[in-house]
Amino acid sequence: MIVEKAEEYLERIEKNKDLNAFIEVQKERVLKEAERLEKDEEAKKKPLYGKIVAVKANINVEGYTISCASKTLENYVAPYNATVIEKLLDAGALIIGITNMDEFACGSSGETSYYGPTKNPVAKDRIPGGSSSGSAAAVSAELCDIALGSDTGGSIRNPSSHCGVSGFKPSYGVVSRHGLCDLAMSFDQIGPIAKRAEDLLLVMNIIKGKDVRDTTTVETPEFKKLDVSKFKVGVVEEFMEAADEKIRKEIEKGIEVFKDMGCEIVHLNYKYLDLALPTYYLINYVEFFSATRRYDGRRYGYRIEEVCGEEVLRRITIGSMISQKEYSGKYYKKALKARNLLRKEMIKLMKDIDIIVSPTVPKLPHKLGEKLSPMDMYNYDVLTVLANICGVPAGTVPCSAINGIPIGLQIMAKPFEDEKVLSAMIEFENLNK
Repeated sequence: MIVEKAEEYLERIEKNKDLNAFIEVQKERVLKEAERLEKDEEAKKKPLYGKIVAVKANINVEGYTISCASKTLENYVAPYNATVIEKLLDAGALIIGITNMDEFACGSSGETSYYGPTKNPVAKDRIPGGSSSGSAAAVSAELCDIALGSDTGGSIRNPSSHCGVSGFKPSYGVVSRHGLCDLAMSFDQIGPIAKRAEDLLLVMNIIKGKDVRDTTTVETPEFKKLDVSKFKVGVVEEFMEAADEKIRKEIEKGIEVFKDMGCEIVHLNYKYLDLALPTYYLINYVEFFSATRRYDGRRYGYRIEEVCGEEVLRRITIGSMISQKEYSGKYYKKALKARNLLRKEMIKLMKDIDIIVSPTVPKLPHKLGEKLSPMDMYNYDVLTVLANICGVPAGTVPCSAINGIPIGLQIMAKPFEDEKVLSAMIEFENLNK
């Protein structure tokens, strides 16, 4: 069964090469592993047996080229498995290949990859979103069952919304980052993308947990499906107003689904949304600059500044400048203070409610190849970065579509109340037919 399924997915990947969702697929390895799993009676009892998983190109999978979609690491073959990969394999999953992404996760469109842009399977003339573009596109086009992405400021939720699938960013510290190539270590989290939110819950219970190799990780109880009907659902006026009118109207219809469940809708205000993007990007620049100092061309790969793309170089250059002593107080330290303020206000906002719902992205995806200014590109993230700044769990679930282009509903909760987000996503998906 698993061999047949693997063959079918490999065939689909080949037929859909124009999507450019995958960077590397080792066909013989995949089939050999499928055969091994099919003969293993113990493997058949495991929770992820029969699940075929794709992995973003910044998560180490032993024996695969983990390039972060950059020329910098085009010859780097992972010598080990990331913690999340160890856990997936132990649970019986089959890895089918490595997915495309924005170079070093620097992007919101899926267009900055050294290997060329990923296409949106639902609207091929549009961007799929980023930076986990290949992972979201692979799930959307049914080239795998589940994919792993990483989310620094919306990089799982943004492409999941554009490609019409469900994606989840855990609370900071719930999933180990060991084996992930950093973009910004204080924001990054690995999370799953799937067609159905039920699969997100399943995968989260496999990959979460404390890891001695990542000191930021915490142990959490098993995530269970909760009764959502008594939830207090927050709707933040500023989050709604940040989105285009057409998107806002579709999200308002989604909010009605929660009302029909029996949930109480609570209208809220968050006065610091305008601080979110500058705070996020200033910290992102500094942490990314620091993370890229290992790519010096001596130990592996090429020197990053000599071969990287425009957006990566922009972040390194700005990060280098504001890391300098004379600028760090003016920019970086102020951004850290703003981060504390944003988090404090978000936690206060969530005090008496269970979840907050909002649009995931404020506008429809632009057409592939259309030139946007850096600020216009960054604006895709205005509603997603807060979850990373504040370390809270957040997911996106398909809500509706405008002219065939998917619209995702974002759901957030308090830190470590991941199961509330996952439960609300599952219930919304079941009722929003």
